[in-house]
Amino acid sequence: MRLTVIGTGYLGAVHAACMAEIGHEVLGVDVDEAKIAALAEGRAPFYEPGFPEVLARNLENGRLRFGTSLAEAAAFGDVHFVCVGTPQRPGSHAADLRYVDAVVGGLAPHLRPGALVVGKSTVPVGTAARLAGSVPALAWNPEFLREGFAVEDTLRPDRLVVGVTSAADEQVLRDVYAPILATGTPWVSTDPATAELVKVAANSFLATKISFINAMAEICEATGADVTTLASAIGYDARIGNRFLRAGVGFGGGCLPKDIRAFRHRASELGLADSVRFLHEVDEINQRRRTRAVDLARELAGGSFAGTSVTVLGATFKPDSDDIRDSPALAVANAIRAEGARVTVHDPQGIDNARAAYPDLDYSPKAQKACEGAHVVVLATEWAEYRELDPAAVREVVAAPALVDARNALDLPVWRAAGWEVRALGRSL
Repeated sequence: MRLTVIGTGYLGAVHAACMAEIGHEVLGVDVDEAKIAALAEGRAPFYEPGFPEVLARNLENGRLRFGTSLAEAAAFGDVHFVCVGTPQRPGSHAADLRYVDAVVGGLAPHLRPGALVVGKSTVPVGTAARLAGSVPALAWNPEFLREGFAVEDTLRPDRLVVGVTSAADEQVLRDVYAPILATGTPWVSTDPATAELVKVAANSFLATKISFINAMAEICEATGADVTTLASAIGYDARIGNRFLRAGVGFGGGCLPKDIRAFRHRASELGLADSVRFLHEVDEINQRRRTRAVDLARELAGGSFAGTSVTVLGATFKPDSDDIRDSPALAVANAIRAEGARVTVHDPQGIDNARAAYPDLDYSPKAQKACEGAHVVVLATEWAEYRELDPAAVREVVAAPALVDARNALDLPVWRAAGWEVRALGRSL
């Protein structure tokens, strides 16, 4: 089949390459000419494991190409995936739908009869209904990608959800995903409103689970209990499960924070603010964990950051990504710097993005080098290489062996045995 993918960020670029990988002819489209030029040359504009190989393979075999014209896209194919961003609207919790609206409005005059526009962007419920009359046919097919696993999640998803208004549109999407469905992937066909809600409901549940265990961490800190043991114990219950029960500095990125806020805003528009009022507290708990990490670092610094050097290990919102959007690690780093510390940041993949956004922080290309002269080290993103640090070797280069494990990722007894004073979120001294 001939498909187009409009928007070539994390979602769109990966979706385009993976649709080519399963055999379709694909045209990726974006208004960012520099990004399109990079993709056309096989250069990934972001870090995502496995993506450069899929990109290069399908450029070489001719199934994948890129351009900047919506008119060209409309002429190229009959199935058009909308994968543009829906960021938080400035000054509001609402989703900014200007990019979705621009794509649909720009495609509409050029579409052939029978063309199917398929939204993948995360949108407030009711968006598909609002846009439906402007194109020949419209469906919604939410994405459930995890950054760091986006290729795997596209080629081998745990489910495919489509919101359609006709059997014909559903069949088109079954044909698109036929190679994936052949592996036994569950298929959920529903109406567009339910499909829109599936995405925001899933993200709201995950955010709630993370904030729940972080709320328990607050109780553990006050009582001397250990949140890691608590999480392990309740996780054995199959009704609860242990995934997303790691207490720490909280969630960030370009999805969960803005999606739960947009959901609250949309519910208020529908007169249902009370139904999702709990998401306000989910958001508040998440923000408090960042503040608590700063508090622990200040405690180790002797009560004040003035005149100290602090190392923050991690800049991205999660490992295996270079995405710094709403990064808890950088929020902590900037808060510490604002109190007078010299802050040095290391990250395996996110330094360039972090430096562009926060030039007043210092950066180091090596983790142990970043720790030189530090009075406090804060582990803020759980990259695997930080777990492999030798606490004895790092102690040799710091000004004071003081560590905040803000992700509960390290073997704390080993660090204490090497002479470190350690604090961790939700754990006793």
